[in-house]
Amino acid sequence: MNETVRKQAAVVCLLVLAAIALYLCYLIAKPFLVPLVIAVMLAIVFHPLHLKIRTFLRNPNAAATISTTLVLLVVAIPLVVLGISVSRELSAVVQSLRERSGTQGGLSPYLAYLGENLLKRLGNYANLSQFDPEAALLRGAEQVSRYLLSAGAAAVSNILSFALDTVVVFFSLFFFFREGESILQSVGAVLPLNSDQTEKLFAGIAETMTANLYGGLAVAAAQGTLTGIAFGILGLSAPILWALVTALASLVPVVGSALVWGPAVILLFLSGHWIKAIVLLALGAGVVGQVDAVVRPYVIGAHVKVHTLLVFFSLLGGVEAFGIVGIFIGPVVLSVTMAVLDMLRKTDFSWKSAPRRT
Repeated sequence: MNETVRKQAAVVCLLVLAAIALYLCYLIAKPFLVPLVIAVMLAIVFHPLHLKIRTFLRNPNAAATISTTLVLLVVAIPLVVLGISVSRELSAVVQSLRERSGTQGGLSPYLAYLGENLLKRLGNYANLSQFDPEAALLRGAEQVSRYLLSAGAAAVSNILSFALDTVVVFFSLFFFFREGESILQSVGAVLPLNSDQTEKLFAGIAETMTANLYGGLAVAAAQGTLTGIAFGILGLSAPILWALVTALASLVPVVGSALVWGPAVILLFLSGHWIKAIVLLALGAGVVGQVDAVVRPYVIGAHVKVHTLLVFFSLLGGVEAFGIVGIFIGPVVLSVTMAVLDMLRKTDFSWKSAPRRT
């Protein structure tokens, strides 16, 4: 075996080992992928704030501690406000249910009354003579009971998982604040790219995550405004307050706004306001809930100069592949892909320009 073949074999062996090692690292990080992505996003978004704190505090540990604490407050306070607002709304639903069930002699008679009333209304538009309400009620009760049993066990596990993820987020965020520059330098040193290519790659990732944040804020503003208008048109109480609460809830991707208009639909249904409940459900699911699928891709695409359709499918594909955190990972993968393809386009391959031998 000559020296050239030996070098080629060594390169191939190193590439295979690198691929295996990267895959094993992915398996190790996979359980913490969501909190790590959130921590990276928070570190990028609040990096300017941390730089200002570093100008006053030379101690990196103290600066990282203060920055992490401020981010914790910025994130926790809206979540607490949202939790209090949603709990109050759910309490109103429960209180209304108790009051109205009291007039019917209890909860079961009241639910039966609601069911009969609903069937009468539906009977005006469809033939329900073959429909057995008692059998349907029994089947529904069995399904609900099974769901509650499984949900009760899952709730404890989800609470523990959420607590662990929260610790991982802010623990990682502290180190990203303290050693972010050295981490980027270490990663850049490992990548087989020149300094300009590495800087472009990292800048694209940061720009995409920032654009995703802007998209989330735009979605929050749009969904909050639309929910407030819907509440005002339907004559519901405190539409401005619920618009603000919806804007906060909308920061939770996909299902955020439903945390506000969903209980309101239930409350209207239990109050006997069928038409308002149906209208609010249609507006919530058909209009407010679809804003995320329209506004976020447009804002991200305009900010990073990528076609909106590509961003749209990167969001959908990201959610399908990685779950809810795919909303952030999908566009980043698209950005990295576009950057790498652009680097390849600008690379002067020797085989491309080499003259042919005759």
